[in-house]
Amino acid sequence: MSGRVVVVGSYNQDLVWEVDALPAPGETRAGIAFRSGPGGKGFNQAVAAARAGANTTFIGALGNDALAAGARALAQTEGLDARFETITDAATGTAGILVDAQGRNSIVVALGANARLTVAHVEAQADAFRDAAVVLAPLESPLDAVLTALRLGRAAGARTVMNPAPVHASLDATSFADVDLLTPNESEMAALLARIDGSRAEPATLRDLPDDALASLCARLPVRAVLVTLGDAGAVIAPGAARGDAPLAAVTRVPAAAVRAVDTTGAGDAFNGALAAAWATRPGADLSTLLPFAVQFAGLSTERRGAAAAMPVRADVLARFGG
Repeated sequence: MSGRVVVVGSYNQDLVWEVDALPAPGETRAGIAFRSGPGGKGFNQAVAAARAGANTTFIGALGNDALAAGARALAQTEGLDARFETITDAATGTAGILVDAQGRNSIVVALGANARLTVAHVEAQADAFRDAAVVLAPLESPLDAVLTALRLGRAAGARTVMNPAPVHASLDATSFADVDLLTPNESEMAALLARIDGSRAEPATLRDLPDDALASLCARLPVRAVLVTLGDAGAVIAPGAARGDAPLAAVTRVPAAAVRAVDTTGAGDAFNGALAAAWATRPGADLSTLLPFAVQFAGLSTERRGAAAAMPVRADVLARFGG
């Protein structure tokens, strides 16, 4: 097993409808099938990290309802060290997800208790941060709680990863003071550039940029490294603008894994969780050497339906792709 990964983030109960095509505004379509299962960017990433081989702590918030009881039981089944804050006057988070015949999705999230995770609860988990090799935080939780987690991780000597999904309206350059690695997708990268330095980039064009052009965009963000996930175009990692112990030497592009995708829900979370697990094993590694495993793990997750439930295990990835 690797060093510990601490994930601070959301738990949502996913309500998923399979459709032949995503509906246009105002259109009603008949669903082909329905299912429900665990999700939330934080919980997805924690399950991915655990199944990829890391001892994993998950810090999040739940309501006081039946969905919360199910979340606690599932965390135990997955072997997570779950540190849930109970918000008695809020519902456990939910997400409505439509998935079309090509595996593409549209998602609406009601964050519920996730939006009430407190700084005090995060600070109360100080023992978990002292034992962490990597701290990973998406942004479906209050920004002050996320930044507290990253600060505690950095102070404890852990590597810190912010997955800026979704991009908070209150993000500014100071938000990244304790971030080693930033992991946006194309749309999040464009939003970050617009927010941080006012530059404009079309999300759909980023995957086609030469590596040096994409690296120049990464270098505008005030972190040590930026990893842009590009869907079926793979991922590119490049140094950011921050000085210090940069976790990579040069720009690297890794192609997407050859898979037969049926549902891309949670693929980005699979990538982030697997990368955190790999980095916890080798905290001194150049990040470029860890990307192939994360890409393969994420790719394999798209061959299964669901979010947290679709995460493969490390042995599956090694059996399919070698290692």
